[in-house]
Order: sequence, then C-alpha cells, then structure tokens
Amino acid sequence: MGLLAVVLFLPGLVSDGEVESVSYDTFLGRVAASEVATVAIDNQTGQIDFETVDGAEFGTTGPLELSDNDRRVLSDSGVAVTYDTPQPGFLQTWLPLLLPVGLIILFFWWINRRAQGQMTGMMAVGRSKAKLYTTERPSTTFEDVAGYAEVKKEIREVVDFLTEPEKFAEIGARVPKGVLLVGPPGTGKTLIARAVAGEAGVPFLSVTGSDFMEMFVGVGASRVRDLFQSARKMGRAIIFIDELDSIGRKRGAGLGGGHDEREQTLNQMLSEMDGFEDTEGIVMLAATNRPDILDPALLRPGRFDRQVVVPLPELEDRLQILEVHTKGKQVGDNVDLGVVARGSPGMSGADLANLVNEAALTAVRSGEDSIQANHFEEARDRTIMGLKRESMAMTDAEKEMTAYHEAGHALCAAVLPNADPVHKVTIIPRGMSLGVTMMLPEEERYSDNQDHLEDRLAVKMGGRVAEDLVFGVLSNGAGHDLVTATELARKMVREWGMSDAVGPMAWGSHNQVFLGDEMLAAREYSDETARVIDKEVQRILCDQEDRCRKLLTDHRNALDLIARALLEHETISGDEVGRLIGAAASGADPAQGNGSSGETAVTAEPEPAEDPTPVD
Repeated sequence: MGLLAVVLFLPGLVSDGEVESVSYDTFLGRVAASEVATVAIDNQTGQIDFETVDGAEFGTTGPLELSDNDRRVLSDSGVAVTYDTPQPGFLQTWLPLLLPVGLIILFFWWINRRAQGQMTGMMAVGRSKAKLYTTERPSTTFEDVAGYAEVKKEIREVVDFLTEPEKFAEIGARVPKGVLLVGPPGTGKTLIARAVAGEAGVPFLSVTGSDFMEMFVGVGASRVRDLFQSARKMGRAIIFIDELDSIGRKRGAGLGGGHDEREQTLNQMLSEMDGFEDTEGIVMLAATNRPDILDPALLRPGRFDRQVVVPLPELEDRLQILEVHTKGKQVGDNVDLGVVARGSPGMSGADLANLVNEAALTAVRSGEDSIQANHFEEARDRTIMGLKRESMAMTDAEKEMTAYHEAGHALCAAVLPNADPVHKVTIIPRGMSLGVTMMLPEEERYSDNQDHLEDRLAVKMGGRVAEDLVFGVLSNGAGHDLVTATELARKMVREWGMSDAVGPMAWGSHNQVFLGDEMLAAREYSDETARVIDKEVQRILCDQEDRCRKLLTDHRNALDLIARALLEHETISGDEVGRLIGAAASGADPAQGNGSSGETAVTAEPEPAEDPTPVD
C-alpha cells in the first residue's frame, strides 16, 4: 500500500524545476500583447507552461477545455501551441491491478507455511531433546569437583580414551563403552559426568531419562535413534543419560505388566549400544541412584559394563566440599571447617551446600556481617533435627514428661559402652518432635556389630522406659522410637543372622510393589519360620527394654538430674550430660562445677562418619 501511494502521488508532487506561477488572465494578456513565444498545454491536468520572447518561463493553470475565445486569442497571436497528453508508466498502469492479486497470493502462502510448520512440529516429536555442550562453552573440569579422588581416578580412563585413542589401539585394549555412575542423591554424579566432558574436550550430549517418553507411540525409540545418530556425526562424543532408572527398569515387571512404550525405548537403547564400533569414539555415561531395579541386559559387558560408585563423602571429602562452597562468602575467623566437616557425617555434597547456605541465612537473620561458628551450629541443628517451633505452647506436665523422655535417651547413650556419644539434648520442639537427643559417632564406621546394634536398641527404648519408670504411664511420644527399633530388630533377625533361633539364614527386604516381584514370587520361608522370626524380634526388643529399665533404675539419680537440667536450660551438651552422671555417682552437688548452659556447644567434637542419630 505504501509503494502504491508513492507511485501514484510522488510524480505529481515532484516538479521538474522552479517556474514562476502567474494567473490565467495574466497569461492571456501577455499572449494578446505578443509577449509569449511558445505554449505547452497538458490536456489531463490543465497545466500551461509558456515561454516569453525574452526567454523567461512561467506557468499557470487553465481549464481542461479551452473556450473558443481563448483559442482565438492563441491563434491570432501566432504563438506556437503544443498539446501534451502524458502516458502512464508501467507501474502506474499495472500496480493497481497486481496489488490485490499479490495480496491474495501472499495470504494463501502464509496459510500454507503455517500448515507446514504444524506438520514439522508433529514430525519433530521423534527428535532427541538432548542438550549439546561443545568445547566453545565454559566447561567443568575435575578441579571443580571437590573430593572423590578415587572416583576421578577410576573415570579418568574414559578421558584418556577420548583424548588419546591410539594409545589404547596399539595394545589392543578396549575401553568400556558404558560407564554407570551409582550413588545416593546429591553426591555429584551429574557434575562428575560434565567434568569428564570438560576434560576430554569433546561434545557432550546431555539428556534425562524422562525426555524419551511422550504421549505418542514409538517416540522414545525414535529419540534414541536420533540421539545416537547425532553423536556419530560428531565423531568422538559423550552421551550422558541422567536418571537412567526411569527407562531402564526391568522388563516384564509390574502389577499390570510392563509398559510397552518404555520397554521399546529400552530395547532400542540396548541395540544402539551393542552396535558401537571401537573406532567410533562414543562413550556413554549414565547416572542412577537405583541400580537394583535396572534391567540385567543393560549391565552386561558390552553395554554398561563398568559401575563407578559415587558414595557419600568422607571426612576429607566433606572438608574439601565445604571449602568450595564457602568461597566468596564472608566467613568469620572462629569458624573451623574441619570441625564443621566432623560434625556433618552422612551429608552429601548437596546437603553440605545447603548447610553453608543455611548458615549464611542465619547470619543475615542475626544481623551479622559474617558467618560465625554458632551460625553453622544452628544451621546443622535445623538441617538434622528440624526447625524450632518456639511458638508451640507446652504444658508443664508435657514439658516434664518430655524432659524425662530425652533424659532416658541421653543417659542410656552416655552409659552404654557401644553407643554413640551424646552431642546435644534439647526439649525445644523441632520438626515433628517435642525433643531431640543428638548423637555423633566418634570415628568413621563402615559396619555395625551385634553389640553396637543392641546398644542402639537400648537407647531407643530409653525414652519409653523413663516415662514408665517415673510417671507409671506410657505416651505416644515413643511411637517413632518403636518403629525404628522394630525395623532394626527385624533386619538383625531376617537379614543379618543375629539370632540363634533362626540361625545363619538371611532373607532380603521386601521389594517395591511396582516391580511386582514380591507379589508374583512365592515367599522364601514358611509360616513356621515367620512365627520364629516374629518371636525373635519380640525377644530382642523385650530384652533390650529390660536392660534399659535396669540401667535407668540403677542411675535414677542421674536421670533426675539430667531431666532437671533440661527443664531449667531446655538444651544441654553431651559434656554436661557426662558431668551430671558423674555428679550423681559421686553424690556431689551438680550445681557446683562448670554448670549447665543452654545451647552449649562442644569445643572439641568427635570425628564421626555415620548419620547423626537424632532420637525423638
């Protein structure tokens, strides 16, 4: 439309030159006086251009049709008169006709493009959704992964194969085609996979297991084919599949039979992996925290034939992880990251990152300009034991019963030889508990013997027995203690062979319902054996309850002192518990000495490795 306006109106707006305009009567007067030499008349617009005898040019506008008198004046004066009828140009002639036709054609072309775009979107459903990370992007290296020296050493072979494949070819060695990273959530499996790609300097295709599944049939298998085709075009590349268990579960399992679409996707992946050539330079990495439910065909040699375990970080690893996450943060001089690492056993890398962040948030809430040691202590308590419920109003009777309940736990943990030392006892409601007794192991422990397990059961019974011993009643406050104690005793009998009546026999724990193995397979033991197992579990729990009752009865004075200190200060440390027990044994006045203090922090913490054991 703009082009049409320019073509039609611009020629009329642009003049050929500067010509003085006069009136039509002046023009006729000059013609009659014989002052005009030539006249040019435009038949379409009535424009009249004339030139005088002395060479001056003028212009005027007359009627489209000259009258007879005007024609007689022009003819009598002998002026050379020319009549001009301008012819329209090509654009002026055809553009008004072609423009509507062009608009109609443009409209249909636009409709056709939209239809093709929709069809392309439908056909693109089968394309892989993998994200490509090339060497041009900022990459992650092993230096960015704190700790896990053994894991990085194990997986460095993959990097060496991708960077120097000829070294392996000379000897005839074959690098595993698939490496499966196995470990609990939050241990950094995905970060390690990205570090492999960054060290190798090759394209890195990242995709999650859920990206293969769609509402359309056959989409998963199509995306697997497209993923491997894209990797082959790159030469040497790494394919990383996160959460492999979402598509790699055992085939033919489940209450309603296997999911056919998921199984077809798994079948396509198995065939693609088995068809690799040694010279293709494609390595598959996958991560999962459920290796027990993967299909056996996925783990056989030639596919994922190497499993790299990424465990929870140990003490040195935790220290390195904390150093990484505290970079760029204002940390006070009184913060010893070694103490924080020893006081956070069982935490993954993600838990440690959250611990540092919680400490920073606590510092901000306190109005401090740096993170202090007490902020880390509060953040750990909040992470392990839960958030304080200071607004919760407890009656004096409930508070006293809670104090004796926690005092029973703390006393048993402090007196029993194989129990973990007490770190802190509080009757401030945290999380879902009215009180918490927190224990930390003294050293890295990778296995538990029967004596240690029995002491743990006795500690769990301490709260229930203390309530019964002091008040003569039982409450539901020991509900969680009984659940965990029963579960532990059942594992001792069924899985670990710690019962003389059952003997050296073990049966695994119940499988998940969605796998269907437990419901479809016959039970591994008879009803008579089930009765023996139940009797043994009951016997173990009753024996430890009687043992706990005798212990609390013998140390009744210490139990009263610990409960009285909790009622007065609400939170006491493990050292204070030990001092009160010693004072009760010697008959000394517990008010003398160091004295108890609320929120007392241990100056020299033990070096634990297991999960901190909060007991409700």
